[in-house]
Amino acid sequence: MPDRLSPLDVSFLYLEERTTPMHVGSVMIFEPTSGPVAHAALMRHVQSRIAYVPRYRQRVRSVPGRIANPVWVDDEHFDITFHVRRSALPRPGSARQLEELVARLQARHLDRTRPLWELTLVEGLAGGRFAVVTKVHQALVDGIHAVDLGQVVLDDSADAHEPNAPVWRPAPEPSLVELVVGAVADSVRAPGQVLDTLRAGAGDLRAGAGRVLDVVGGLAARTASKPTPRSPLNAQIGEHRRFHLVDTDLADYRTVRSHLVGGPPRRKGRAGGPARTAGAAASSASVAAGAATGVATVNDVVLATLAGALRAWLLTRGEPVRPSSLVRALVPMSVRSDDVQATAAIGGRVSAILVDLPTGESSPLMRLHQIAYQTRAHRETGQAVDARALAGIAGFGPPTLHSLGARVASGLSRRLFNLVITNVPGPQVPLYLDGARLCSSYPVIPLARGQALSVGLTSYDGGVHFGLYADRDAMPDLDVLGQCIVDALAELVEAVR
Repeated sequence: MPDRLSPLDVSFLYLEERTTPMHVGSVMIFEPTSGPVAHAALMRHVQSRIAYVPRYRQRVRSVPGRIANPVWVDDEHFDITFHVRRSALPRPGSARQLEELVARLQARHLDRTRPLWELTLVEGLAGGRFAVVTKVHQALVDGIHAVDLGQVVLDDSADAHEPNAPVWRPAPEPSLVELVVGAVADSVRAPGQVLDTLRAGAGDLRAGAGRVLDVVGGLAARTASKPTPRSPLNAQIGEHRRFHLVDTDLADYRTVRSHLVGGPPRRKGRAGGPARTAGAAASSASVAAGAATGVATVNDVVLATLAGALRAWLLTRGEPVRPSSLVRALVPMSVRSDDVQATAAIGGRVSAILVDLPTGESSPLMRLHQIAYQTRAHRETGQAVDARALAGIAGFGPPTLHSLGARVASGLSRRLFNLVITNVPGPQVPLYLDGARLCSSYPVIPLARGQALSVGLTSYDGGVHFGLYADRDAMPDLDVLGQCIVDALAELVEAVR
């Protein structure tokens, strides 16, 4: 019998609405080493790789009367030319033009009558570069039966050869009778799923959300007991989107982290220099206390950078920013699991914590210390996976981990947080697509109802690349927030120097 969608997988199909497509995307920019990648060559490359991930040739088939969850069936009319598409920018294409194209591509729903993914080759970027934009539905990527498309197509060598893909012969689709018989048999084996299916069919998604709540750590539970702050980041959203690329250097985050962890001696002020204020002294004392614990991570520095950026962005909007102001972020994180099978899967088990970003704090170092204190509770559980372990996942793990993080976020109540931030460390060595070198990769994290902004970022080959995805009407100043990120990081680096 065909594989049946799990209750969690099918919940993403039922959660999808006109204004909330439930697919995760990525934007990968490449620099060709020997001429541009041809569309036909890219199709052959993708077709050879998805042969080892059968889910990319399967579509969702509903069961009559919704008496059971849908099943995955082979698409007997699978057409690679429908899924691997081609677009172009007027040469030389700018970053702004690419962002506008990505926003339009990602806003469109996937065709549910076909396998739930698309890949678009974008030609014409300045400097002879090209981009690959992917879209994969959250129901497809579970980290066990299927990984994200961005992980499937990349190699760690420029001269990697195409594998000898097995000949694919689609299995015949089950008949209506077979679907019903299979549903009845499954209901006998697992009678509890019948009630879940009926609830989902009636539109009651609370059961689906409840199945995901068990992955939220104790820190999230404690934080969620406090009222979620009001924020312009929570607004009614429409069908159209904005996307913005932000590039920063990983070395800057490491510089700030080494100051907090290593606790270097404070520099004495130069003769004739301005006296340090009481607030700055208090901030340095707090950072020194944090340095003594040795618990700061690059992720803490990233969150502190975003806290400073959101603070500056709110001020540009004329929003009230008080000393107690904060923005609550849901931060999915990969954790260890005692389940051997789960650990063997890409990304293992993904949990989530809620972090209050102190946008009301004016000192960048104090913001960093407050965030490090919050995230320490998660690390002290002993389940957090080290960044080096994540970066060492076979292939390009970050796209899959971003997808798993988005799955966690989509299953939780949006009343608990203001925005989602997924941060996945990637390899610090070059990766390739059919011989073309990957320059940068930007995640596209879907928006849920009432969420005007999502932030995804990936560290790769010395850079930290942000993908800011937002509602078009609620965030007309998304580029301002992007510049605030760059400025907030520079402020942190200057503060530790």
